[in-house]
Amino acid sequence: MKIRLPLLALALGLGSPLVHAQMLQPGLWELTTSNMQVDGKPLPDMEFMLGQLKNLPPEQRAMMEGALAKQGITVGGKGVRSCLTAEQVKTNDIPLQDPQSGCTQKITERNGNVWKFQFNCPKAQGTGQATFLSDREFLTKVNGTFNASGVQQQGSMDTRAVWLGNDCGTVKPRS
Repeated sequence: MKIRLPLLALALGLGSPLVHAQMLQPGLWELTTSNMQVDGKPLPDMEFMLGQLKNLPPEQRAMMEGALAKQGITVGGKGVRSCLTAEQVKTNDIPLQDPQSGCTQKITERNGNVWKFQFNCPKAQGTGQATFLSDREFLTKVNGTFNASGVQQQGSMDTRAVWLGNDCGTVKPRS
């Protein structure tokens, strides 16, 4: 469990690249992460880890969910949910990751619906690729190194983002 929660937080922060505005619909998005590996060893999928979050003592769970909510992330369905406003979609800086994380991303290549990117965070760095299947779905693959527990490790994961609709309900957009 010690490595799973930091890795879950890392997955939530790195699962989605900055995306060009016309590529996506505004509204509620659900992001699910799969094929997570650390140093070549598979980790449980996001659905399992979110189940573990639900098994935490109430005060720890509330603290973790509160921290995620401050980042504009709500646990729901089989992943996490994030809200994009129409104003955010009109810009080239869609905040699918926490703006307070200290992470930066740079698109290094755009070839049709496939974009390659690099990311650099205080405790992680690497490369990834986003494939836009439509304005309502995209996939990412990320490979890099991270130091969530004081030890440098190699990690990779896949993320699928699906648009759920225009109404974000109780999910607040990131600022």
